Amino acid sequence: MKLADIRQEYSSKTLDIKGMDPNPLEQFKLWLSNALAAQVNEPTAMHLCTVDKAMKPAGRIVLLKGVDEGFVFFTNYTSQKGRQLSENPFASLTFFWPELERQVRISGQVSKIPAEESDEYFLSRPKESQIGAWVSPQSQVIPDREFLEKNLALTVERFERETLKRPESWGGFRLMADEIEFWQGRPARLHDRILYTLSTSENQWKMERLAP
Repeated sequence: MKLADIRQEYSSKTLDIKGMDPNPLEQFKLWLSNALAAQVNEPTAMHLCTVDKAMKPAGRIVLLKGVDEGFVFFTNYTSQKGRQLSENPFASLTFFWPELERQVRISGQVSKIPAEESDEYFLSRPKESQIGAWVSPQSQVIPDREFLEKNLALTVERFERETLKRPESWGGFRLMADEIEFWQGRPARLHDRILYTLSTSENQWKMERLAP
């Protein structure tokens, strides 16, 4: 089968702007709860796109770890995405829940969360994941897999003597959205798209329907 011949018709739901929450963060929480209830595959997985100082974009899948006034995720601050967010603190997130025929696109400014918040989340992780944050020099070139295995053994030995804590090079980011778009698949590619845009002068969200 040719890739161009692959088709997926969407028809399970509709999206009416009149029935949506005026606050897109609350609307997102509702859709996320729907995804969790439907037991979709990896409901918190999101595509994070960052841009470096040369304006070259890079994308990868990360996991959402919190929704409050923004969207929280964690990483190594010296990784590619960590460095790019330091150079250019704007990013986009995309969630796709194919089982619900839904997509959410989010863009805004990113900043590091307070160290205390990173500490709290880090210590809630499984011990193996905590150790892994010390083992891997994320995004750096390494000679082979054996390098990681040796580093793992040394790190495990180290923290048998020391109290395990968060590395300063690892922590959280919070994306404060200024645009959030909700997409619901519809037949004949006439999808429903509702865009929320934040007015910084009035600190209010404007809702508009976009053509598919």
